[in-house]
Amino acid sequence: MRCCSWIRFYVCIKPKLFFLSLIPVCMTNCPTLIVTVGLPARGKTYISKKLTRYLNWIGVPTREFNVGQYRRDFVKIYKSFEFFRPDNEEGLKIRRQCASAALNDVRQYLTEEGGQVAVFDATNTTRERRETIIQFAEQNGFKVFFVESVCEDPDVIQENIVQVKLGSPDYTNCNTEEAVEDFMKRIKCYENSYETLDEVLDRDLSYIKIMDVGQRYLVNRVLDHIQSRIVYYLMNIHITPRSIYLCRHGESELNVKGCIGGDSGLTPRGKEFAKKLNQFIQEQGISDLKVWTSQMKRTIQTAEALCVPYEQWKVLNEIDAGVCEEMMYEEIQGNYPLEFALRDQDKYRYRYPKGESYEDLVQRLEPVIMELERQENVLVVCHQAVMRCLLAYFLDKTAEELPYLKCPLHTVLKLTPVAYGCKVESISLNVDAVNTHRERPEVGVTTHTHTHTHTHTHTHTHTHTHGQSQINKSRNKQHLFPLKMTYETVQQQLLGISKKKK
Repeated sequence: MRCCSWIRFYVCIKPKLFFLSLIPVCMTNCPTLIVTVGLPARGKTYISKKLTRYLNWIGVPTREFNVGQYRRDFVKIYKSFEFFRPDNEEGLKIRRQCASAALNDVRQYLTEEGGQVAVFDATNTTRERRETIIQFAEQNGFKVFFVESVCEDPDVIQENIVQVKLGSPDYTNCNTEEAVEDFMKRIKCYENSYETLDEVLDRDLSYIKIMDVGQRYLVNRVLDHIQSRIVYYLMNIHITPRSIYLCRHGESELNVKGCIGGDSGLTPRGKEFAKKLNQFIQEQGISDLKVWTSQMKRTIQTAEALCVPYEQWKVLNEIDAGVCEEMMYEEIQGNYPLEFALRDQDKYRYRYPKGESYEDLVQRLEPVIMELERQENVLVVCHQAVMRCLLAYFLDKTAEELPYLKCPLHTVLKLTPVAYGCKVESISLNVDAVNTHRERPEVGVTTHTHTHTHTHTHTHTHTHTHGQSQINKSRNKQHLFPLKMTYETVQQQLLGISKKKK
């Protein structure tokens, strides 16, 4: 059943005699084209980049197509706002060519390269332009979802120009005053022809209209789960300056033993880190800091030392290693050599028998990301795999990079969101701990490295190598998760171990 209803958050009716055709949607799971709408300096590129990062993080292949970049590639030297004047026929021709080139790349990405969502980042301020995009989508079998950003607050616009636009290649050789003046004139070039999405005239379109940086929203005709997730995400983000602190729990007893998972308490060094973390947070001078932990003993003990209220999140619990919980890597490699090798082949998608994969963990952590986007200053005391997933979101890391991000014990990462990304500061609190990081295995071999660091004295390294030829025969690499035969093998191994114990 196709959803044709819409949700009204804010009403502003401004009738004009323009009509757009209905968008026929014949398939449920066809690619989606997200189209931004709005005057310059309204945060369209900020929204596009964040949305692209979020969708990729949850596993939806997404790419941004910024028409402004196409224009800069085409016109190497920017002269002035005159290029954007509506009566500048040459400039108009070039801008149309750039938009057309971007749409051609959108088509290729969504039809030939496996993309599911494309973000077409441009002003798209006229109904004529939007109708052209709709026709393009109809011809190629894409759904269209518009995202309009409307802002009338002069302070927000001015800040956006100074923080973002002045760093553009367009203004490399301009002083601040000249650049601001030119950009304001560029905005004027669009204002006279700007036709906002209208509640009546555009009632057949799917869109979200964001007003004054999230003060109000108008959501219309959401058709599928992708559009629902886009709306939900965009209604949670904000631009208020803040910092997010990520750290792991203090060193645990099972960390020292080289075991994964479990629910052990802190070692004396782990407790020392908790005290140092308390001092560090006090030095930051943040009065409204919120503290989140998992429901596992080691994160709770770490947070207790802060002497402030904290919230426990079950979804922040460490990745579930299933039958491998509380085992050393050497034990896993000895008892389940196939599973050990398969995890090295695709660490992100590999799921522990009766446990989780990193891919599962990302889905579990999505509510945390949503809440982090809503909050201001937050300290998250979590675990290695969880911290990797959160860090990958903020740093826009791929699924292949995520499982190998370095998140050492007794180190705080301070994340400060900036215009089109995130500034990262790594602060070591100078308390010794074991090194639990496992490097990416070399191509063609499965390698295990276990490292202990004891109070700056020495390092023990053990390396085991196995050929990979048999691994490829045992599991078809096209599968994302372990095959049934693999689980049966694990069960047989477990039964065998159980019988031996009896």
